[in-house]
Amino acid sequence: MFIPKIGIDLGTTYVLVYVPKRGVIINEPSVVAVSSIDRKILAVGKEAKDMLGRTPDTIVAHRPLKDGVIANYQMTEAMLRYFINKAGVGRFFRPEVMVAVPGGITSTERRAVVDASIRAGARAAYIIKEPIVAAIGADIPIGSALGHMIIDIGGGTMEAAVISLGGIVSSASVRIGGNKLDAAIAEHVRRKYGLAVGERTSEDIKIGIGSAIYMDQKLTMEVRGRDMVTGLPRVITVGSDDVTDAIQHELTGMIAALKEVLNNTPPELSADVMEKGMILSGGSAQLRNLATLFAEATGVPAYVADDPQLCVVKGTGIALDNLASYKRSVMANR
Repeated sequence: MFIPKIGIDLGTTYVLVYVPKRGVIINEPSVVAVSSIDRKILAVGKEAKDMLGRTPDTIVAHRPLKDGVIANYQMTEAMLRYFINKAGVGRFFRPEVMVAVPGGITSTERRAVVDASIRAGARAAYIIKEPIVAAIGADIPIGSALGHMIIDIGGGTMEAAVISLGGIVSSASVRIGGNKLDAAIAEHVRRKYGLAVGERTSEDIKIGIGSAIYMDQKLTMEVRGRDMVTGLPRVITVGSDDVTDAIQHELTGMIAALKEVLNNTPPELSADVMEKGMILSGGSAQLRNLATLFAEATGVPAYVADDPQLCVVKGTGIALDNLASYKRSVMANR
């Protein structure tokens, strides 16, 4: 009997859905808009994100995942149901679903993901750690006896791991990601310029001019927000150095996690990592000069994977297609 399969990267900021032979078919924000009057879900995904910071009192736009784990079970279930239905593979048979979760997830949080997936319409739910699938999606041969280091930086978490023989040898997970960087930028703009900006604007600043290290070629952009003193709209010019200043604390936390992983790596595998370098994946790995910063801080070469945002979801699809090969890496199913 044909059983459809879906790979899901259940991210703090984006949900990506992969269907074997069709590729990545959904890449939408993990946002749910709810009516505060009757708790009815009004919109999910891109449509709901467009409402962030723009809704009347009767509509609330939520992110049901925080730091890579479920913060609101009911909304996560509704969001999963929406995306499974939108994938259009489970019309006749309930699909098997593989969900990528942070490496530092607890057994309770893992159970919540499995239960939410089953209730959303999955026949079986497999859970696999993000560093493993990120490495698979980045074309790293995780089954070999050599050590490979992957750093997956999403919206809510950064996962760093050294992988050998299909398993994680040394790892660290910190709840620092794109969202923390956005919040730091908004706080810096508020303190330095007296301008209040929303999370969408701070994300635009990060993408538009953000850099992990100070650049010789400075970038600038115009930013619109609300003046903290007068309460009136105002336009200012923000530079790339402002972003680098704003995110120093978060970058220091990321570097500390990398050093922890390298410190706990056996010497033989350390030599492999030194030779091959660290691979960066995840949407937030696209921050300018982040690989350069990591390389300078650790002395280990660092490279950004091709299509870093898609590595995790591609990896779930490959793992689903080859369950027998990756069964040691899959953590739980039902």
